[in-house]
Amino acid sequence: MASGVHKVDISWDRRSGGTVANVVFDNSRRLNVVNPPALLDLTEAFLGLAREDDLRAVVFSGAGGRAFIGGADINYMTSMKSSEDGRAFITMIHKLCQAIRDCPVPVICRMEGYTLGGGLEVAAACDMRIAADNAFFGMPEVRVGIPSVVEAALLPRLIGWGRTSWLLMTAENIDAATADRWGLVEQVVPAARLDAAVERCVASIVEATPKAVRAQKRLMRRWERLSLDEAVQAGIDAFAQSVADGEHIERMGAFVNRKKK
Repeated sequence: MASGVHKVDISWDRRSGGTVANVVFDNSRRLNVVNPPALLDLTEAFLGLAREDDLRAVVFSGAGGRAFIGGADINYMTSMKSSEDGRAFITMIHKLCQAIRDCPVPVICRMEGYTLGGGLEVAAACDMRIAADNAFFGMPEVRVGIPSVVEAALLPRLIGWGRTSWLLMTAENIDAATADRWGLVEQVVPAARLDAAVERCVASIVEATPKAVRAQKRLMRRWERLSLDEAVQAGIDAFAQSVADGEHIERMGAFVNRKKK
């Protein structure tokens, strides 16, 4: 999928346990910055992935090795003059983040180089983040006259209010080691081992049963909106439905039989 100077490439890894999709955003000549055509293409890609019944996981990365997504296209943003312009553009970023969050299977963000601004909001919308040790993260918006918005609201859930304030109000970048310590990423590895780390994560997901993984993601999204008592009840409902689906019988039976040997 291509539009203008960018490309959205989707490759399919067909495995015995299901299919893994690799989504690569390529605007590498400009640190993979996003503009409206790119946001529309990426959103369309994730909406399409959500309709793949055999899908088990998605790996989302940026091309070129210098950035995952280096933020919004500053050239486009300087052309915005009205509140309607601003609302339309930022809503596009939100719609991409929502499509990622609504994807029924885990989305793993593979990061190297820079992840900035809207790119960090996209990364926060993914289920897991695995970074190379050469990665840097930042929210530079206040330096160019705008606040960080939309899925930046996910950051306090990941790293707490104080660290979110630091990122959003100082506009300073942090390195991979700091991001790891803060809990912004789940794993940091040497750049040469990044693909192997992503593969270990993907393999563990594919090894689990597909309905259970999808049910887990749905439930976790519900937990975000519910009180503790409601979240517990939602879990009871999800567990009951999983038993009715019967996916557990073969796996648990194999475990019991192994223990008897």
